Order: sequence, then structure tokens, then C-alpha cells
Amino acid sequence: MAKGIRLLVLDVLKPHQPIVTELALGLSELEGVDGVNITLVEIDKETENVKITMVGDNLDYEEIVRTIEEFGGVVHSIDMVAAGKKIVEEGETPQDKLEEY
Repeated sequence: MAKGIRLLVLDVLKPHQPIVTELALGLSELEGVDGVNITLVEIDKETENVKITMVGDNLDYEEIVRTIEEFGGVVHSIDMVAAGKKIVEEGETPQDKLEEY
């Protein structure tokens, strides 16, 4: 049986308050969420740009976005998504090798 969304990486802009620990706990309480990781990418006078990584079984994207918005955040982009029976690691391409130089 196929699974739904299992991994989601989001680029999010949020105000300083509430703090990221509160947002992480709020997201972790959603149905199907096994874990949440929030990394601070950039900070300015009024906002924080964070990367939110979520894993679980059948993650509900719309519910996740609603929750982020309830905490005052805005999703800028979906940076990575994995779905199906298992999470597949990202493969390396020839373009990735060029970036090393």
C-alpha cells in the first residue's frame, strides 16, 4: 500500500514571536507527524527565515500551511518533498559535481 507525503522541507518566513520552539511543538502535534526540525537560516529586525523539515506518514500539506499561518508565518517554497512507501535519498547529478569546483 502506497503512503502519502513522508518528508517535507519548507522555506518559511516568520515573525520573531512566537519563538521557533513553540512553532515546532505546534507542528509536531499534527496528525501523522513523527518529527519536526526547524533551522534558522537568516534573521533581520522583524522576521526570521527558517527551514522546516518534517517527517511522518501521510503529512497533510494544507494543514501544515494553516498551522504555520496561525503562528504568523508564510511558506515561501517547498524545497523538498518525498512520498511513497519509503523516503528515497536525493541522488547526485553531473551538475552537482560542477558546483564543487
